[in-house]
Amino acid sequence: MEISGKIIAVLPIQQGTSKGSGKQWSKQDFVIETQEQYPKKMCYQIFGEEKIKMHGAQVGDDVDVSFDIDCKEWNGKWFNSVNAWKVIQRNVHQTSEQSANQQYETPKEYQQSTFENDKGKDDLPF
Repeated sequence: MEISGKIIAVLPIQQGTSKGSGKQWSKQDFVIETQEQYPKKMCYQIFGEEKIKMHGAQVGDDVDVSFDIDCKEWNGKWFNSVNAWKVIQRNVHQTSEQSANQQYETPKEYQQSTFENDKGKDDLPF
């Protein structure tokens, strides 16, 4: 699925340790608002420290988000999660902190981050 909108909130990174494997994990939530006559808001998450660093979007950025929806049960209650696997940033905004960083020295009109397909392997059947 895909949705387009403007990032209106970037929530703090959450970290923890998996009870099953004992491995460390990180995730960050982002809230976007669509630019329609009746705007809708959606919170999506990026899971994994490296993917969070790759994302780099900030409040005010226009993005196209490709995502999967999943649902899990915990203590008799069901919870949805919206996991982004690709984010395309349009008209990226720069802060003074970013301009000091070489990676963001030249503003990019169009920046794409693909999380699932880090090695460029295309496993789609068509």
